[in-house]
Formats: sequence, structure tokens, C-alpha cells
Amino acid sequence: MHISSLPNARGIGSLGKEAYEFVDFLADAGLTLWQVLPLCPTSYGDSPYQSPSALAGNPYFIDIDTLIKDKLLLPEEAPTYDIKPVDYAEIYFERYETLKKAYVRFIAKPPKAYTKFKSENSFWLDDYALFMAIKEKHDMQAWETWEDEYKHRTADMSEFDKAAEFHKFLQYEFTTQWLALKCYANSKGIKIVGDMPIYVAYDSVEVWSHPEQFMLNEDLSRKVVAGVPPDYFSADGQLWGNPLYNWDYMKSTDYSWWVMRMAMAMRLYDVVRIDHFRAFADYYEIAADRTDAKVGEWRDGPGMELFDIINDKLGDPEIIAEDLGELHDCVRELVNNTGFPGMKIMQFAFDGNPKNDFYYTNYGNNCVAYTGTHDNDTTRGWFDKLTDSEKNIVRSTLGYYGDDITAEIIDRLFSSNADTVIIPMQDFLNLSGKARMNTPSTLGGNWAWRSKPTWTRKAKTIRKLVEKYNRL
Repeated sequence: MHISSLPNARGIGSLGKEAYEFVDFLADAGLTLWQVLPLCPTSYGDSPYQSPSALAGNPYFIDIDTLIKDKLLLPEEAPTYDIKPVDYAEIYFERYETLKKAYVRFIAKPPKAYTKFKSENSFWLDDYALFMAIKEKHDMQAWETWEDEYKHRTADMSEFDKAAEFHKFLQYEFTTQWLALKCYANSKGIKIVGDMPIYVAYDSVEVWSHPEQFMLNEDLSRKVVAGVPPDYFSADGQLWGNPLYNWDYMKSTDYSWWVMRMAMAMRLYDVVRIDHFRAFADYYEIAADRTDAKVGEWRDGPGMELFDIINDKLGDPEIIAEDLGELHDCVRELVNNTGFPGMKIMQFAFDGNPKNDFYYTNYGNNCVAYTGTHDNDTTRGWFDKLTDSEKNIVRSTLGYYGDDITAEIIDRLFSSNADTVIIPMQDFLNLSGKARMNTPSTLGGNWAWRSKPTWTRKAKTIRKLVEKYNRL
């Protein structure tokens, strides 16, 4: 359940009252993990996997009612909305203007904690705030379009100090509210599972401020980009466009950027799922001038060397490896060597093969089992779209011919050997495909689903399931 999907009257989920009520629901239901999508800011396309910063928090999630309570806003200064799918354009044009009103009052007498926050986070916050201030001056255009003195960071940047301070305030408010929510969840015995995209966006502060970490040309344009080759799902492959890491340079610095990134993640979360984990073993490199991913080369990633350093520096953080897709032996070897649990998706299990790795009876202990992920349809939506013959395969494989296929699949996952089971909230609510979070390789209508607080009525049913399979 992503933060954006929580109900409230402010147009998008926040870190306020409803988030705390959701934690209470999880505790009542006997659930001990809450997985969220990346918390970073969104930009074009609204995807949390393409962000202007890998480290910053999304200002949209700052709870407006908390700002009113703190006397930083007047109630009439904050618009209200019906609970509906997130309209990111509407929120974009309203929310920053509302937050600027709060900032004017805040900065007139900032608390000592703000000075401490800025000092402790200056290693990333200063560059991020400056980056966002320059973007605002350029109507939010990508940094590659800026004048050379801004693009190459040779200009006197002091003119942006005042504008940058607003973005520092936003990060202070986000971090304060998020850590308070996380502390509350932990006090209820609930761990937060975060999500880390392996790559960063080209139009990000990370690439702009440290181009040496990426495979770029002298003019800072992309040399090669990330993606995956053609497969059963896509004849052209997937051309993501993210710049690839300069692993040789990163190795020469003992992977200090990755250690820092993971340390930041472990401050925000208790467990981190790393998206596209396979690229640490081998990754697909595509020339930047390609218009599809048909032609590319597999390159070796940093492998176990990186995780040896992370474990040594950070004390074996809890990590989930997203190991889906067609995997080479080196990927399986890396996942095995790290000891990280991989992922099992039950929707992928019904091909008629009784030894299918995704079927619940074939799971080992060290894995995380899901009905589907944010990139899959809801289980009800998935089943509804199957042909009659495909539905028959699902029913005959399960030996179940009743009406609630979603509840049956959830029950089977809870009965499996998997140490961990995580269910999308849409499936606990048995929602149709209208509640799907994301359809990959499409623009518009994604990341917008919002829940009404009907989950409160599900707590007893879920708790019975947890108790039934001794997972309490």
C-alpha cells in the first residue's frame, strides 16, 4: 500500500491521520510488514521509479492537516478534494503554492531542529535543494537543456540560496513526519519495507552533481542507457533510458555512493527491496542513440564485492532481491551468495507445469511470496482477463472451482513454505483491474489508485488467516 493510495481529503495520500489508522489496521490484522513504493519525488510520468532525486522525499506526502495543527497554515489556505484517483497535474499546480504559504511562516522562526537537520544532511540536501531551485528557474526543464554554466556547475549559484531554502524546508517536514510515522509503526511491531530503484533518472541531481559516477560523454550526454532485451512480453525490449553506472569509478571509491545510499535507505526503512537486482550481476547496455532495446550488450556488474562492502559498513541490512524475469546463472549465483530472499509471484504460476517456480507448493523458505506486484494487474483483474481455457488451467491447478479466486490464492500463499508473504491491499479488498497501480511501458493513469478506508472491516478476516497458518 503506497502512501499516495491512502485516503484523505487532500487529493493524495499523506503521512497524517489516515497513515496512522492504517498502521492500527495492520496491527489489528496481525500483519507485521508494510511495503511502500519509493518515497522519492515524482516528475514527468508520475512514476516513483523516475525521480529527480534518489534520496529526497516526496513533498506531496507532507500532511497538510499537520501543518494546520502546527499553525503553519490556515484551514482556508488548504484546498480539499473528494477521495478519487490522484490527479498529479492538479496536485502539482496547487500543492507547492500551499506549501510555500507554510514555509513563509516557518522560516520566520525556524526551530533549532531545522538547523540540525540541514547540517546532518548537507551532504545530499545542499545539492538537491540547489538543483530544484535551478529547475524552477528553467520551468522544470531537464538539466541537459540548461545554459552551460548551470549545466556544468561553473556559475555563481548564490542567487539560488533563497529559493533552495524552500526545498530544504520541504525535506525537513517530510523527514520529520515520515520518521514519526515509522516510529509509530515500529512501536506496533510493524516493519516498513521500502523500495529502491536500482537506477536513477538522467534528469536527477545525482547525475547532474556527480557525472563521474555515470557513463556519460564529455558534453554530459548519455553514452549508454539501461533497459532489457526483447522477450515474450516485448518484441522491441524495454528502453528505459537511465544512464548506466561507471562501475570502474565506483569501485575505485570503494562504492562509497552505494554505501551512502543504502545507509540513507536503512534510516527510512527497516527492510529494502532492490528493484532489478539482477543488474548487480549482469546488466544490459544499450547505445544512447537507439530507439529500441533490440541491440545491446550484457556487461558484468559489481557482483558480491559490492555487498561485501555494504554488509561490512552497515552490518548486514535486510534486503529483498527483486529477481524476476529471465535470469542468467550469474544472477542466481549472486542472489544465493548474498543470502537475500528473492520474489515469487503467484500470478506467474499457471502455465500447466507442476514444477513452475512460482507455484506455491514449490517455494523454499527464503523467499517473499506475492499474488502480484505494483506492475501486475490486481488478482481479480488478472483472472477476469484470462480466456476460458486459461481460467480452467488456473482452477484445475488449484483444484478450486469456487467464486473467490483471489481469496483462494491468498490462502494458498499463506499456507506455503515462504518465510514472508506480502499481499497488495487491492487483493485483500478483492478489487477489479480498475484498481491496478501501474501498467508498464504506458503513460497516463498510472500510480493513481486510492483506497477508501474500507480496509478497517477486513482486519478480523485477515487475522484469522494469519492465525490459521501460524504466521502471527
